[in-house]
Amino acid sequence: MEFRLLGAVSVATEVGVLPLGPAKRRSLLAALLLRPNHPVPVDQLTAALWDHEPPARARGVIQGHVSRLRVLLNSAEADMFGVELLTQGTAYVLRMPESLLDAHRFEELVTLARGQRAPGDAVAMYQEALSLWQGPALTGAYPSQPLQAAAQALEELRLASVESLATAYSRMGEHARAAAVLRAEASVHPLRESLAASLVRELQRAGRRSEALDWFHRTRRLLADELGVDPGRELADAYTDVLRGDDEADGAARRSGAPAVPASGRTSSLTAASASPSPSVTAAPPGSASASSSVTAAASASTSAPATPPSIPASASAAPPASPLPPTAVTPPAPPAPPIPAPSSTVDLLPRMPRGFHGRAAELTALSRAAAGEAPVCLVTGPAGVGKTAFVAHWAHRNREQFPGGLLYADLRGFSDTGEPALLEVLREFLLALGVAPRRIPESARGASALFRSLCADRRILVVLDNARASEQVRELLPGGAECVTVVTSRYRLRGLIASDAARPVPLDVLEPEDSTALLAAVLGQERVLAEEVAARRLAELCGGLPLALRVAAARLADQPDWPLSSMSAELSDESRRLSLLDVEDTGVRAALRLTVRRLPDDAAHHFAHLGQHPGTHVDRYAAAALAGTDPETAAAALDKLTAAHLVIRTAPDRWTLHDLVRLYARGLEAGPDALVRGLDHSVATALAAADAAEPGDESCFTLPTDFRPPQATREFTDREQAMAWYAAERDDLALAAAAARAAGLHGRTWRIVLALWPQIVWRVRDDWTPLLRTALEAAQADGDARAESRVRALLGWVLTEEGRTSEALAHLEAAPVLAARAGDRRGEATALINLSLAQSELGSPEEAAEGCALAAELAHSVGDRNTERLALYHLARHRLDAREWQPAFETAVAALDLDAPSEASPAARVLLRIVIGEALLGMGDEAEGIRRLEAAAREAESSGYDDGAVRALGALLRVSADTGLQARYDTAMVRLMART
Repeated sequence: MEFRLLGAVSVATEVGVLPLGPAKRRSLLAALLLRPNHPVPVDQLTAALWDHEPPARARGVIQGHVSRLRVLLNSAEADMFGVELLTQGTAYVLRMPESLLDAHRFEELVTLARGQRAPGDAVAMYQEALSLWQGPALTGAYPSQPLQAAAQALEELRLASVESLATAYSRMGEHARAAAVLRAEASVHPLRESLAASLVRELQRAGRRSEALDWFHRTRRLLADELGVDPGRELADAYTDVLRGDDEADGAARRSGAPAVPASGRTSSLTAASASPSPSVTAAPPGSASASSSVTAAASASTSAPATPPSIPASASAAPPASPLPPTAVTPPAPPAPPIPAPSSTVDLLPRMPRGFHGRAAELTALSRAAAGEAPVCLVTGPAGVGKTAFVAHWAHRNREQFPGGLLYADLRGFSDTGEPALLEVLREFLLALGVAPRRIPESARGASALFRSLCADRRILVVLDNARASEQVRELLPGGAECVTVVTSRYRLRGLIASDAARPVPLDVLEPEDSTALLAAVLGQERVLAEEVAARRLAELCGGLPLALRVAAARLADQPDWPLSSMSAELSDESRRLSLLDVEDTGVRAALRLTVRRLPDDAAHHFAHLGQHPGTHVDRYAAAALAGTDPETAAAALDKLTAAHLVIRTAPDRWTLHDLVRLYARGLEAGPDALVRGLDHSVATALAAADAAEPGDESCFTLPTDFRPPQATREFTDREQAMAWYAAERDDLALAAAAARAAGLHGRTWRIVLALWPQIVWRVRDDWTPLLRTALEAAQADGDARAESRVRALLGWVLTEEGRTSEALAHLEAAPVLAARAGDRRGEATALINLSLAQSELGSPEEAAEGCALAAELAHSVGDRNTERLALYHLARHRLDAREWQPAFETAVAALDLDAPSEASPAARVLLRIVIGEALLGMGDEAEGIRRLEAAAREAESSGYDDGAVRALGALLRVSADTGLQARYDTAMVRLMART
C-alpha cells in the first residue's frame, strides 16, 4: 500500500488504485496525509475543502467523506499495514507508518543525499527521491488556499532537490548533465533567477559559451517584459563570469567566499506559486545516465529545507497559477551521450543499449532496490510488448560499473517460434565467456551448472535471463555468489521462482500518456508530434500505452513523412483493422500475443478465446464460466493462469479486465456462435437474481425466452445492499451487453437486459436512463411483444416525469396501459396506471390521477399482486394528501398497511405508508399522534438503512417539531443518502 501526494492524490494497492471519488474526498485525504499521525481539527479540514463560506452542513459532508474513506481503506485491508482513520473529539487522525507516504520517503532520501560526501552517491539518492514525483503535488484535490500553499511548499522542496542534483553533477565534473537538468526546469520556471544563473554557469563550464549568453539575455528580456526589473546580482555575476571566460570556478563566488552554486536565489512570486506540471513525467533521452536525471530540473539547493512534508498552514494566500507546461516540454533536451568506455577484459554479453528508451523512473528505482541485498533474484514481468527486454538492458547498462565480475545475458526464448535453447547450451556460452576452455566444460547440464556456480562464488556478476517461460528454466542458471545479481524477464509471473528462490517481482505496466507521446517523438521527431498534439495523444490512447504498438505505429508514420498523425489515428479507430495496422514485417502486437497464447494450457486457452465475446469491460468467474460453457471454479482457475500470463488483469478479488489490444486479439479467435448468447443470458439471469434480493416478493417483469441458456451457476446475493452494489458496478457493462444484443439482432435479449435493471433505475431515477430505455423500446417493438413494450413505456414515462419532461412522458404513459390490456397483462396495466397518475398529477389533474390509482389497486387485487396493490394505494393516499383530504388519505394508507402482516411488507413500503399516516394525522389536528407516527417511521428507516425514507420522515418532523436533535439526524441521513446515490 502506498499513499501518494507527489502527483495525483491517490492510494495504490496490490490490485490497483483505490477509487477515491470526488475532489472533496481527495482533498480530505490530502489534508490528513499532510499531517499523518496528528489530529486534524474539523475547522482545518473545512478550510481545506471550501474557500470562502462553507455550507451549513459542512461537518456532515466531512463525516460522509470520512465514512467513505474508511470503507475504501477497509476494502484494501489497510489494517494489515497499520493504517487507521480515527476520530478524536472534533478532529480526525490518520494513523499509519509514515514510510507508506511518498512525500515522507522523498524527504528521507533528500536528507540522506545531503549527507553524502561522494557526489556520485548523492546523485543516485537525489534521482531516487525525484523519481517519486508523478506530476504536480496534490493533483486532483480542491484548490483551496491551504492545499495550494502546501502544494507550493512541496514544489519548492522538489526544486531545491533538483538544483542539489545539478550541484552534485557539477561536483563530478559532469557539467553537461547538470546543464541538462537545469535547462529542463528553467524552461518551466523561466522567471526563477537562481535556475537561470546556475544554468548559465554550467553551460559555460561545459564549453557552451554562446548558449550561456543566449540564456542570460533570454531571461533578462523576460524579467523586463513580465516584471519590469533587471537581473539580480546572482544572475548578473554569472553573466560577468561568462564574459570573462571564467569556467574553472565561479569568479563571483571566489570574490565573495560564497559556494560555487548559490544556496538560494531570487524567485518571482509568480514562479514560486507555480503549480505547472513537472517535467518529471517525461522520458529519459537516449544516452542519459538515468531516467530521473533527464527529467528533473534545478532549483534552490537549500540545506535548510524542512525535514517533514509541509502541513496545512493556518492561513495562506494562493498566488495565481503559472501558465501550463509549454508544448516544447514533450521531451527535454538530451544531454550528450556518455563517453564510450575504454575496452576492458570484463565479460559483457549484454545486448546493445536500447535506443529511444523513455520513462520508467519508478520501475528503474524499484529494480535497483530489488537488486540490493545478498544474491538477489529480480523478476521483471509484464505483458507481451511492454518493453521488458529494453527496460532491463537500459538498467543493466546504466549500472554496469557495479558488476566488475562481468555481465552475462541469455535469451531463453520462452515465447519464440524458434524454440527454447537447451540448458547446457546456455551454460556453455556462460562458461566460455568466463574463460573456461571448451574441453574443460562438463558434458552434463548438472555438472556445467555446478561449475558455473563455483566460478561465480567470488565475483560480482550480473546475470540477465530474458524471456523465461517457466521457473524450471531459470533455477539451474542462477549464479552461486553472494555478490551476484540475477534479473529474469517473463510474460508469466513465475510464482514458483518467488516461492523457491525469493525472487523479487518488478512488474511493468503500459506507459502513461506523457511517456507514450514522448516515445512517439523519439521516433518521429519532436516537431512532428508537437504539430499534432491532440492526434498524438489519441494515437497513444489507441495503442493502449503498449510500447510495441507505439513503436510499430511510429514506424509506419516514419515511413510516410507527409502522412498526418490524425490520419493514422483515424485508421486505428477502426477496431476491425487496428491489430493489422500494428504489425510490420515480423514484428507486431498480434504476433507477440499469438506466441503467448500458444503457450497456454488448454483450459486457459479455451476461456481466453471466449472472453473475446464478452461485450463489457470486466468479467467475474461467473461471466467467464457462462461465456466458455464451464462452471465458476473451472473459470476461476483458468483466469488465474491468464493473469499469470498477463493476458488478463485482476482489478479486484473476483474481477478481471483485458487490455484493449488483447481484447481485440481474443475477439478474433474461434469461440463458436453461442458464446455471445450464453454471455447475454448470464447477464439476464444475474440481474434477475439481484432484483429478487433488492426487491423480494416482487413479480419478475418478464418471462425468459424459450431458447434461454441458463448458466451453470449464478452469483448469489444475500441482501439488498449487496444486490444494489452489483447493479452499480455492472451498470456500464449491462448497457454494453444490451448494445451488443441489439447489434446482433437479438431483440428479446436487448429489452430484457434493460428491464432487468429496474431496481437500479428506481433507486437512481435521475441518472440518465432515457437513452438506454429508448433502445429497449425499439427492441420490444422489433420483437413484436406488446407486453414488453408496455412495461418499457411505463418505465420510460416515469423516468421522463421525474426528469421534469412530463409532457414528453405522457405519450408513453397513455399508451402503456392500453398495450398491457391488449396483452392481458393486468399487473403491467396496474403499474402503468400508477405511473400515468404521477404525470397527470404534475399536469394539474389530481382527480384523474386518483381515479387511475384506484383502478390500479383493483387490477392488482384481482390478480393477487399485493405489492402493486400496496403501491397503488400509497400513491392514492399521496394524491389525497396533496388535495388536503386528510381523513381519506389516512384511511387509504392504513388499508395499504393492513394488506399483509407488517413483517411481509418491505421496510421501504412500511416507512412510506407510515409517513403518509403521520402527515394525515397532522392535517387532521392530532399533532401528538402525528409526531409519534412520523418518529416511528424515522426510527424504522434509520434502523433498516433506508436513508431516503429517513430524510422524508425527519423532514416532515422538522416542519412541526422544535427538537434540536432532529436536525443532526436529518443531516446524517442526508449525507448517507448522498454517499449512496
